[in-house]
Amino acid sequence: MSLEALQARVKADLSYLAYGGPDWIKPKYHPDGHIYDVVIVGGGQSGLSIAFGLLRERISNILIIDENREGLEGPWETYARMMTLRTPKHLTSIDLGIPSLTFRSWWEAQHGPDGWEALGKIPRGEWMNYLRWYRNILALPVKNDTKLKLIDSAGEGIHRLHIEGAGASATQLLARKVVLATGIQGGGQWHVPSMIKENLPARLYAHTSDRIDIEALRGKRIAILGGGASAFDNANFALSEGVAEAHVFIRRSELPRINPIRQMEGSGMIERFAAFGDDDKYSVMSHFFRHNQPPTNDTFERASAWPGFRLHLASPWLEVKESEDGAVVTTPHGEFTFDFLIISTGLVTDPALRPELALVERHIVRWGDRYKAPEEIANPLMDAHPYLSRGFAFQSRDAEGERKLYGLFSFTYSALVSCGVSASALSGMKFAVPRLVCEVADQLFLDDRDRILEDYFNYDAPEFIGEWR
Repeated sequence: MSLEALQARVKADLSYLAYGGPDWIKPKYHPDGHIYDVVIVGGGQSGLSIAFGLLRERISNILIIDENREGLEGPWETYARMMTLRTPKHLTSIDLGIPSLTFRSWWEAQHGPDGWEALGKIPRGEWMNYLRWYRNILALPVKNDTKLKLIDSAGEGIHRLHIEGAGASATQLLARKVVLATGIQGGGQWHVPSMIKENLPARLYAHTSDRIDIEALRGKRIAILGGGASAFDNANFALSEGVAEAHVFIRRSELPRINPIRQMEGSGMIERFAAFGDDDKYSVMSHFFRHNQPPTNDTFERASAWPGFRLHLASPWLEVKESEDGAVVTTPHGEFTFDFLIISTGLVTDPALRPELALVERHIVRWGDRYKAPEEIANPLMDAHPYLSRGFAFQSRDAEGERKLYGLFSFTYSALVSCGVSASALSGMKFAVPRLVCEVADQLFLDDRDRILEDYFNYDAPEFIGEWR
């Protein structure tokens, strides 16, 4: 099968499902311009699949905005440096149950069934190519080069999105519902320990999420702080690009070996996590945070196979300082000097760190507001996560905030404690996106309750036109 044949199959499959029927929502009007029923912030895999889900529900007055140029949405062509995805290839995700929209169908259309069988994990670049195809075949409404700066109220349940960028033909958008689908960092910000920021000039270090001038590091010695999969991805990438030595420093005495997500994928926990009570949600995610994700076997083997690879276990960084030769790192095992440091210490989740939420974040309920964790598992990093509904809606601390937060949704990594492995992993998306779409649609439906009921009770179009003789 060719891509052209697959395209025809997708269109046929969708037609059998009556995809693209007339909207059931009537337009609203505002003196400041067009009101979208839903604006999705983020045009990566989450934003695209949410848009598809809404279109399947006959909600088409929607828009996706993304700050990146077309084809560069998400991390895949920017800061992601893994060779392949970590998710097993057979797990489906953004196809939302349409077989012809799966990555497998797209891959087999180009490489055949034997090509699928020969594939180990999905190559990172090919996943991005699939996302581009997905966007195109579904004709999803994306406005690139458009960055959200601030969410404000326009009154009457309408959100005003202040935007900027080359793709922004105006300075604002109006929307009844806003879904933040801004990726792993969308619930907070990337974390660089203050010890590093306070003692080193910016030219000597970068976070893994930053663009790194790898050519300038050829022949150099670098250090990577962190023991997660990303640390080894970056070590392999750097060494493959000509870095002389890459030293990975881990505070643990041994590498993590257990990946809780693999257990979740087969136990029903990814599908049904939102049904748990708060006690179970917190304890499950506390365990998840303690284990973290180990590097995949192939990632570790690729990195460790390089002659310049070094692994330092039980080696937390006690001090960093600048010297004439670069950055000096002190661990319990001595001092080491490097030309450059790469920081792979993850992120911090807190709505207060998101500039677009500056006018509303004080109203957002956090887990620490609603749940007192047992002392042995209490974690302030988890407590800062927003306490979301099962459908990813922000919840308010007070009556004032209910009006301001109503219609705002967070489909980001910050949903982890409330909704499980959903927006944060491909393996959870096929279950999470429908829940989000359902809550958005329910809100729109109930917002228009009076009009819908009035139309129902006043409906008098005759269907039977026969006469009795």
